[in-house]
Amino acid sequence: MTQRAPHPLTKLTRRMLPFADAASRDLPIGQLLRLSLFQVSVGLASVMLLGTLNRVMIVELSVPAMIVAIMIALPVLIAPFRAFIGFRSDTYRSAIGWKRVPFIWFGSLWQMGGLAVMPFALLVLSGDQTVGPSWAGEVLAALAFLMTGLGLHMTQTAGLALASDRASEETRPRVVALLYVMYLLGMGLSALLIGWLLRDFTNLTLIRVVQGAALAGLLLNLVALWKQEHMSPMTKVQRSAPRPSFAKTWSAFMAEGTSARLIFVVFLGTMAFNMQDVLLEPYGGEILGLAVGQTTWLTAAWAFGALIGLAYAARRLNAGISSYRLMSNSIFVGLLAFPAVIVSAPIGSTLLFFAGAFLIGLGSGLFAVSTLIAAMMLGETEHTSHGLALGAWGASQATSAGLAIALGGTLRDWINTLAMRGDLGETLATPATGYSFVYHLEIAVLIVTLAILVPLVRMAQRTQSKSDHGNSGIKLADFPM
Repeated sequence: MTQRAPHPLTKLTRRMLPFADAASRDLPIGQLLRLSLFQVSVGLASVMLLGTLNRVMIVELSVPAMIVAIMIALPVLIAPFRAFIGFRSDTYRSAIGWKRVPFIWFGSLWQMGGLAVMPFALLVLSGDQTVGPSWAGEVLAALAFLMTGLGLHMTQTAGLALASDRASEETRPRVVALLYVMYLLGMGLSALLIGWLLRDFTNLTLIRVVQGAALAGLLLNLVALWKQEHMSPMTKVQRSAPRPSFAKTWSAFMAEGTSARLIFVVFLGTMAFNMQDVLLEPYGGEILGLAVGQTTWLTAAWAFGALIGLAYAARRLNAGISSYRLMSNSIFVGLLAFPAVIVSAPIGSTLLFFAGAFLIGLGSGLFAVSTLIAAMMLGETEHTSHGLALGAWGASQATSAGLAIALGGTLRDWINTLAMRGDLGETLATPATGYSFVYHLEIAVLIVTLAILVPLVRMAQRTQSKSDHGNSGIKLADFPM
């Protein structure tokens, strides 16, 4: 019997509904949308760590900014272990055959536990303490932030690996793109809701909101995990068989030629694009005299640029361009973006400044997409799987981003102190010197990254010239973050 062609209205509906074509026979749209809820949970935890609690500690609880910065940076210490977490989820053996679910579940418990005790730890840290040692606040807050960071990284690494496992090769780009959108949606909605709930701040309100977020994250992950991983019962002999060694597997992964170079490119490129993270809005306000409302639009310009980068990557990858070529394109965009930001101050051009912010978002978004696609390609090799590849990328990217933010703020303060004291000469004795130094450093790091990337681009071109299909098998759905 001949199969009837789909109705034109069906095709139109699929084109108009976002991610309607991300579903497959093994991952129906209902299960896919449920699975994506773990990204909403991660977005919620990220907002709590990087936004809400940051402001609450400094403004409402009057905690010194240095202690706040240290607490916010603590979850970055967990990031290097993402490769190990991904590898363990690849090789985990349970009686019912689950690999990813146990890691997502225990990550959810760590995340909930950290957020559940955090408001009490912060109140003690602010000085609201009647008994106990004087250092209790710092220790309890540090443990709460570490627990939340561990749960966040564990949940996201194993969750993305599960999504990659369940998606087919054709739908994987759109599946992981949906997960990325859900992560942004989780951050945006959580920020609005938490801000509204904390509009009349009291200590009791803080406890209720943070513990409510802890419970909401656990429930979201529970719904997301329900019947997502197939059960494949294992015998006692299978479970007791020797497991692969992480050290040997990691050595094999890094010895495959491109792996070590790619991870280094991810580290340097992420650092180059993220050192400005805490500087753009202060630069606009202090140097260009922009109002608070105007500097807030910088985030919108950056986000719009990142979305354009995502769309451009999808189009070019479908056309068969190498992911390594896309990386080089993103670096060239960065080499245009930072000079635009630097020049905007001397000529007093707000338009050029916003254009630079847009280009930074475009370059960083394109860089993230292309590096993750390259990492997923490494995950298809004999010695590697999705968990290890995604973990290695996540470890390099998250660690570099945390260090870059800390380094950018520190260098700006140090150079500005020298400049305003007159140590750098009369010409450089302006508040813009520290910012400019960081932006110039980012340009230098981008050039070094490009030099390290060139052999990978050439290798990809040689490989592509020998294949009729080129890189068309790897599409946007391989981008998980």
